[in-house]
Amino acid sequence: MPETLTFQVTVESTERLDRFLANQLSISRTQSARLVAEGAVTVNGSAGRSGRRLARGDTVAVEFPDREPRRELKPYPISLDIVFEDEHLLVVNKPAGLVVHPAPGHWQDTLLNALVTRGTALAPGEGDRAGIVHRLDRDTSGLMVVAKTEDSHRRLGRALAARRVEREYAALVWGHMTRSGGGCVIDEPIARHPRDRKRMMVVATGRPARSRVEQVARFNACDLVRVALETGRTHQIRVHLAYVGHPVVGDPVYGGGGARRMTGPQRPHAEAVEGALSRQALHAARLRFAHPATGDMLEFRAEWPEDLQRCLALASGESALLAGVPALDYFRFFT
Repeated sequence: MPETLTFQVTVESTERLDRFLANQLSISRTQSARLVAEGAVTVNGSAGRSGRRLARGDTVAVEFPDREPRRELKPYPISLDIVFEDEHLLVVNKPAGLVVHPAPGHWQDTLLNALVTRGTALAPGEGDRAGIVHRLDRDTSGLMVVAKTEDSHRRLGRALAARRVEREYAALVWGHMTRSGGGCVIDEPIARHPRDRKRMMVVATGRPARSRVEQVARFNACDLVRVALETGRTHQIRVHLAYVGHPVVGDPVYGGGGARRMTGPQRPHAEAVEGALSRQALHAARLRFAHPATGDMLEFRAEWPEDLQRCLALASGESALLAGVPALDYFRFFT
């Protein structure tokens, strides 16, 4: 039988319903919003809304549905670029186009399904996120660490929260980074867009988010930059770079018009660069952390991916990149 919990608001005024539930039930805002969206929450006997402001005397009731059996991870036979692996963890160079964990529309064609295919042991995780320590967007390529044991998952999660996991991304962005000698620190909170739930945005009431951006190379219409994450909010790099006026080239969500933002003689060149892309020019290039079992420092690097090579060659005017020259080494990204 479903379980029902009832709360009585005793203070003069309080926060939104979804925040109230998250605090009272010790769950995430996403989980509390899902309960509301599924019709499991009432306020004074009427269906609740996530954004409703509660007041003294309100009665909030939550009916928890019977727990569904955990969805089984089914095999998905694709090859993976495993950079490192031992009995505690593995590091994978994820290709673009691959979703990390099962979600609506992608229940069986994810990175986790591919790991199951190769017989990889995965640490227990929430829902269908076994072993996941941090994620990459579907169309972002590069390095990810996956925990194989519960202890490794816990230790890596703590290290990530304490900012002891170093993550650096290579990105091609529109325009030129001119602040502070070609770089900046973007310290702006991020939250979900109030109307388009698939988008994120900078908003004062959002969760703290901090990115360090450095110019690596300057081209005609765009820059190659290095972005170091100090937090890990959804779409953080893409949102932050768009916020400071330098969206990621090829970003279909936060691109701000893409090549159309360019004028004059730069416009045809920018259109050629953009035309060489099938996804955003963003790649998780460097990962550094202490091994959760031994304490040894591990560092991994992943070169600029082949599917973005032509775009970078056009942007930079360096035809040598088309001959297979390692692009990030060529531009001294790792120095």
